[in-house]
Amino acid sequence: MIRYLSAGESHGPGLTVVIDGFPSNLPVSKEAIDEQLRRRQQGYGRGFRQKIETDTVEVTSGIRFGKTLGTPITMNVANRDFKNWTERMSVFDEKPADLKEIYRPRPGHADLAGAIKYDHEDIRNVLERASARNTATVVAAGALAKQLLAQFDIQVTAHVVELCDIKAETMPEQLSDLIAAADASEVRCADSEASVKMIAKIDEAKANGDTVGGVFEVIVRGCPIGLGSYAMPDRKLDGRLAGALMSIQAIKGVEIGLGFEAARRFGSNVHDAIAHDGSRYLRPTNGAGGLEGGVTNGQDVVVRVAMKPISTLYKPLPSVNMQTKETELAAIERSDYCALPAASVVGENVVAWVIADALIEKLGGDSLEQMRDNYEQYTTRISRR
Repeated sequence: MIRYLSAGESHGPGLTVVIDGFPSNLPVSKEAIDEQLRRRQQGYGRGFRQKIETDTVEVTSGIRFGKTLGTPITMNVANRDFKNWTERMSVFDEKPADLKEIYRPRPGHADLAGAIKYDHEDIRNVLERASARNTATVVAAGALAKQLLAQFDIQVTAHVVELCDIKAETMPEQLSDLIAAADASEVRCADSEASVKMIAKIDEAKANGDTVGGVFEVIVRGCPIGLGSYAMPDRKLDGRLAGALMSIQAIKGVEIGLGFEAARRFGSNVHDAIAHDGSRYLRPTNGAGGLEGGVTNGQDVVVRVAMKPISTLYKPLPSVNMQTKETELAAIERSDYCALPAASVVGENVVAWVIADALIEKLGGDSLEQMRDNYEQYTTRISRR
């Protein structure tokens, strides 16, 4: 298994992720990690913070001469805005006398529950870690996972399919065309007509001091049959994907394949018929989204993820001052009007991490060479079935 621990606050010195379990001798491109961090910062509807930060990764352990060592990998992403927050986010200095503390929790955020859980008076102690700024470390970890998956011709991509009440209707059939269209869209939507409407919807939210969310889809192509397991609940790959995606800030729902639509149909219109062409198993449809019983079945893994609107509203909702218990408007933090395109990039990298974990679990091996040998043996065995 692979695992990581992340640390850091939104306006602290920086963000850190320590990764354990990657095989040795994996070629790693810093530029590829930085590219994923750049993609995370893009998208129509982002706030002023993205003009301050230009995220790049600094690797301080686990890689030598461009290849993994098999030991823990440490990656850091600096917060350039920390220079403006040095006194307010000091680690050991005394609290400034004129520090403006936050007492008015935002509805929909971790503010209130977090402050009560950890006995914090100043809500900033909560929001600094609960902030989606911390997804930079998740993306850095996922970017490393994507480089491992590429060694086995496994591709992961994401695109926006709904924003508020606007749905993408016309999508390219070829995955390469879909990726190109999504990359060309400011909202990462492959339907050009829907993209225009989505941008207008974000502008409407901005004009009203409001926010919007939506749905993005992640597609994984190239997974072999047999990743995950049906044997124990915590090893089922669909459960692992859902859990990882639900851990992203503002995510409120995950569905695989037909998802909730499957509940509205007869079984004969849900399940994917099985055929064989003499060399491999085939399916004419993919209602299962590439997973049956918690195990990959050789088709594309397709996951859709619902993101709620950002909690910070520039026309805030009523809240309560936690000091006086009086009704007041919720606090306002610098924020986005829509972070859905960025969330799709985060989700893409989260899925890459989970798939990489399942691949390492299946193949074993301490080095990339051992994984490749095991992969060839496994795929050869599959071809004989």
